[in-house]
Amino acid sequence: MEKHPVLFLTDRGWRHQQAALEAAPPELSVTVMRRPPKEEVLRVLPGVEFLISERSGTVDADMIAAGIHLRLIQRLGSLTYDIDLEAAQAHGVSVAIWPVETAIMVAEHMVMQMLALAKRVADASAIACGAADWGRPSRRTDEDTFAYDWSERRGIRSLYEQTVGILGFGEIGAELARRLQGFAPERILYHKRDRLPHRAEQELGIRHAPVEQLIAESDYLCVLLPYYPETDMFLDAALLSSMRQGSFLVSCGSGSVIDERALARALEEGHLAGAALDTFEWEPIRPENPLLSLARDPALNVLLTPHTAAGSSQVADSDRTRQGDYTNLMRVLEGEPPLHRIA
Repeated sequence: MEKHPVLFLTDRGWRHQQAALEAAPPELSVTVMRRPPKEEVLRVLPGVEFLISERSGTVDADMIAAGIHLRLIQRLGSLTYDIDLEAAQAHGVSVAIWPVETAIMVAEHMVMQMLALAKRVADASAIACGAADWGRPSRRTDEDTFAYDWSERRGIRSLYEQTVGILGFGEIGAELARRLQGFAPERILYHKRDRLPHRAEQELGIRHAPVEQLIAESDYLCVLLPYYPETDMFLDAALLSSMRQGSFLVSCGSGSVIDERALARALEEGHLAGAALDTFEWEPIRPENPLLSLARDPALNVLLTPHTAAGSSQVADSDRTRQGDYTNLMRVLEGEPPLHRIA
C-alpha cells in the first residue's frame, strides 16, 4: 500500500503525540515533530504531501514554498493568524481548520465554573434542598405571589460587565473568549508569551495585558497555563494576594502551576470569593489537599471536579477524537474537498 507522507507539527507532549500516531489511517505515514527548528522543517517538507499544525505554530511563505508536493495544510484548532494564507493560495495549497472537540469542552467547562461561582450554586442548592424553618409560611406562587431570595443569600453575582482575565492563551483560551462574548463582560484580558496580532485580538474581542496587570484587575482569573519548569507553582502566595479582593479563580490548566495551600489560605481569609479547579498538583487528588475541606462546605464557594473538563476518558484523546485529525487528509486522497476550508 502506498503511504502518503504527513508532517505533524505539535507543541504537545509524548502522550498526546502517541494518541495522534495511533489514530492515523494506514494510508498515511506520519512523522511527528515537537517544536522543531525551522531549518529541520524546511529539510523535511519537500517530501511531504500533508502538513498538520496542531493548535499553533508559524507556517510561513518559506515553508510553503519548500513543500513542493504539499496538497493540504491542516490546522488542528481555529487560530490561523500564524499561517501565511496568501502564500498558500499563491502555491495552490489548500488550508483548512479542524475544531478541537476537547478544547471546546474545556472552554465550556470554564464558563460553567465561572457561572457556578458567581451564582454560588453549591451553597444555593444545599440551602434549597436542606430542611429549614424559614420563619414565614409558604404560599402557592402565582404572578404576584412569590418569595424572592427566601433564604436571604448574599454575594450572588454575574459575568455581565465584569473583567475576565485569561492567563495562558492558546486554542482553549480562544474558544473561551468566543463563548464569553455573549455574556457581555466589560473586557477580556489575556496574556501569552507571544502576543497575538492585532487582527486576531479584534476578532476575539480581547486585550493583551502583562501578567501582573491581568491578575490584579480580573474579577475572574481563568488559569490555562501549561506546565513547564518556569510555570511550576507559578501562582504562589504573592501573586494570589495581588488578585482583586472578592475575585474568583477558575483553573483548567496544568495542576502544578498553582500553590494549592496558598490558594486555600486566600479563600479561608476571604480574600477570594471562590475558586473552581479541574486539575491538581497530585492526581487523583490526595486526601490531605487543603481545598477538599473547603469544598465540603458549600458556603465557602469552592468547586472541585476530577479532571473532567475535556470530557470523560472515552472522549479525551480517544481514537474517535484523534481520527478526526486526519478526516480532511483522507477526503483529499478520495478526491473530496476538505471541510472547514479557509484558503
